Amino acid sequence: MSNASLSPLPSADRPDVTARLRDALLGASFTADGLLELLGAPAYAALSRSETVPALRATRGDTPLGLLVRLFLLQQPVPHARVADVLPVDACLESGWLDRAGDDEVAATVDVRPYGGPDGEDWFIVSDLGCAVGGAGGIGHHAPGVVLGVGGASTTLAGLTVRTPVSAALDLGTGSGIQALHAAAHATRVTATDVNPRALHIAALTLALSGAPAADLREGSLYEPVADDETYDLIVSNPPFVISPGARLTYRDGGMGGDDLCRSLVQQTGERLNEGGFAHFLANWQHVEGEDWTDRLRSWVPRGCDAWIVQREVQDVTQYAELWLRDAGDHRADPADYQARYDAWLDEFEARKVKAVGFGWITLRRTGAVEPSVVAEEWPHPIEQPLGETVRAHFDRVDYLRAHDDAALLEAHFTLAGEVVQEQVGLPGAEDPEHVVLRQNRGMRRATRVDTVGAGFAGVCDGTMSAGRILDAIAQLVGEDPVALRDRTPAQIRLLVEQGFLEPA
Repeated sequence: MSNASLSPLPSADRPDVTARLRDALLGASFTADGLLELLGAPAYAALSRSETVPALRATRGDTPLGLLVRLFLLQQPVPHARVADVLPVDACLESGWLDRAGDDEVAATVDVRPYGGPDGEDWFIVSDLGCAVGGAGGIGHHAPGVVLGVGGASTTLAGLTVRTPVSAALDLGTGSGIQALHAAAHATRVTATDVNPRALHIAALTLALSGAPAADLREGSLYEPVADDETYDLIVSNPPFVISPGARLTYRDGGMGGDDLCRSLVQQTGERLNEGGFAHFLANWQHVEGEDWTDRLRSWVPRGCDAWIVQREVQDVTQYAELWLRDAGDHRADPADYQARYDAWLDEFEARKVKAVGFGWITLRRTGAVEPSVVAEEWPHPIEQPLGETVRAHFDRVDYLRAHDDAALLEAHFTLAGEVVQEQVGLPGAEDPEHVVLRQNRGMRRATRVDTVGAGFAGVCDGTMSAGRILDAIAQLVGEDPVALRDRTPAQIRLLVEQGFLEPA
């Protein structure tokens, strides 16, 4: 199916109509909070699973908000006369937000989904029909240029991005414009690129309907539309990272072999970042026979950049193929076609000796350090979003540890991070625990095993005494040589600082 099969889009050159539409939506409480209050949590959650029946039941009443939910989220025609009481209906028809459906009804030409900003902003994400509810699996067709709305990947990336005021931000592969929208809240200038001109049009609608400043929208793949001498303080991308045979669907298939698109994207970023600037990417990567995945990812990191790479999930090749076949709705197609597509995925993986695929995020920070820090780790455990402040703090700790050798650590003062608890593990009734675990209840929610000295040290850290003086006191308490304790403990202190359990005072 070609792009011609997709609905014509509203005009992006009618700011007067867009402003009136926004005011009307807000006036009817067509917001994230209003939606949750009307539908209730179960029906609201069901929308993300492509299940619309609970929401249809919740909007049977003839209220303005229920009418807008049916119109813009559930793609139900609504009476012209009734919607005229809620929206500037004639202006919306003329500018393309609405279309006539029969003699006395109107229908939406795009999805409009309320979306709450990080500081309570009432934003709206525009996408193709059907794509605000359940993603591509709910749209019932495979149009190559379809533009999706908000998904789990979108919100993950938005949540882990460092949010500090910056001069220039770049969103690569902007899609519906959600990352550009977030960036516009703290960047003086936002540039967004996409290979799909329809996505750029929809991103412009998202920004305008959300009341955000316009972005510099450029057509082209990833960095192609960006001049060689243009640099940025923040770069974000939720790229078409799916490792697939071919490039059937623009929103997910990058068209390069294997994980080459993600590798190329990361490698090209170093020269685009200003000193101290951050880049955040979601990515998939191959687990190849005979190769450690961390070595593969480390080789992607450009010179002059610190990196933090987190693998959140690993799927074997059959799970991975089935996930993305379902995403495109192929499981509903002819069984022979489904089998042929499945075979093609497995042929691709077999040819590349890929045994599994990892998913996670990659953060780069431009640094002038002689020896950049590259941390690659697997963390499939629950985290607390938004994570942007945790990400920023990780790189602050990298700087601190890089500037402090063991002797300097012993002279430094530390405090125990907030909401860290201690757990003692051992047999019931035993005099001493087998081991002690420190656990965070915020951010990455890490847990790390420490010995009794490490646990005692962390518990005493309140910023008043230097690390060395604390160790001397512990040595006297347990009858250990203070010099020996000072020699062997800095590595444990360094680990506790690196993982965020201890903070420099």
